[in-house]
Amino acid sequence: MNVCVIGTGYVGLVAGACLAESGNDVVCVDIDEAKIEKLRQGVIPIYEPGLPELVERNSRDERLTFTTDMEAAVKKSFILFIAVGTPTTPSGAADLTYVFSVAKDIGRYMDRYKLIVTKSTVPVGTAERVRDLIALETKQPFDVVSNPEFLKQGAAVEDFMKPDRVVVGADDVRAGEILRELYGPFVRTGSPVLMMDIRTAEMVKYAANAFLASRISFMNELANLAEEVGADIEMIRKGLASDGRIGPAFLFAGLGFGGSCFPKDTRALIQTGSENNYRMRILEAVETVNLDQVDRFVGKIRRHFGKDLKGKRIAVWGLSFKPRTNDMRDAPAIRVIETLLAEGASVAAYDPEAMEDARTIFGDRIQYASNNYGCLEGANALAVVTEWQVFRNPNFERMKSSMQQPIVFDGRNIFDPAHMRQLGFTYYSIGRK
Repeated sequence: MNVCVIGTGYVGLVAGACLAESGNDVVCVDIDEAKIEKLRQGVIPIYEPGLPELVERNSRDERLTFTTDMEAAVKKSFILFIAVGTPTTPSGAADLTYVFSVAKDIGRYMDRYKLIVTKSTVPVGTAERVRDLIALETKQPFDVVSNPEFLKQGAAVEDFMKPDRVVVGADDVRAGEILRELYGPFVRTGSPVLMMDIRTAEMVKYAANAFLASRISFMNELANLAEEVGADIEMIRKGLASDGRIGPAFLFAGLGFGGSCFPKDTRALIQTGSENNYRMRILEAVETVNLDQVDRFVGKIRRHFGKDLKGKRIAVWGLSFKPRTNDMRDAPAIRVIETLLAEGASVAAYDPEAMEDARTIFGDRIQYASNNYGCLEGANALAVVTEWQVFRNPNFERMKSSMQQPIVFDGRNIFDPAHMRQLGFTYYSIGRK
């Protein structure tokens, strides 16, 4: 099929590359000329394992192209995916400016029947507004369907190629079946294509992310209580994970969630509730616990040094909001570092992929190391913020010899407390003795 993907962020670029990999002719559209030119040259603007190879192969075979020419892309394509950003407004609602602008452009340029797919994460009722905006611009026939994404950053390609499920919201059976055919190559092993009405499909994505965020905040609440009563959150986690009704996913205590989805989607669902006279009390608590978790972690650093961090040098391992991505949107590292700086500490940091993004956020206010040991030179303490694999089994003797003081604040529980004490480290973690 001829497919157009509008927006080349995480969702759009992964979707476009994967759809091309299954044999479709895909054109990806973006208004950013510099970004499009880099994509044509094979320069991928995000770190996502497996994505560069997909883009290179399908571009070489001419199944995947990139353009800023919206009109030509719309006229050429049969299925049009809207995959632009939906940032959070100050009120917590999703900003749909880009979605609606694209909808108007599609209506203005379409010359025959088109199937328009909202791929961006959007509030309930958005597809109806998209349909109305397109109808104001054209007399051509079209359908609008909802097809929310469920991609984990760091595993987005695998998630698209081997989905747990594909959700399609359609008010017209024919439109829904076109999407079912498009996703056929990705669900051959039996993953379901769940057909439902549009409003329900729009809410599924928010529900999934809010539920996972709730699990994280719940575990952090338990971890905080475990510290007070002398229990071990890791053993509690194992006890919960072995229960078939609960399972092991998203049960790790730590510094809380960040990124482009969980914080934004939780706030958006709270706002949707407010707009419909229903208070999302559980999600309000989820957000509060998540924000408090970073403050609690920095509080441990503050208490250890006697409430005065002036002149202290803190090394930070990990800047991205999670491993296997360079994304720092709503990353806990930002709040950790900003708080340390505000209290007079100096910070040296390292991340395997997010150093360039960190420079745009912190500028010259922190130091940037070339590897994880480099930022330990002369450090009074190490704060582990993101659980990259490279941090899990370091040379501890090298760490001790580099640091002024062998003190570790482990925000992701990647080290064993007994082993760290045996090695001579003063060690703090989350929810463990």
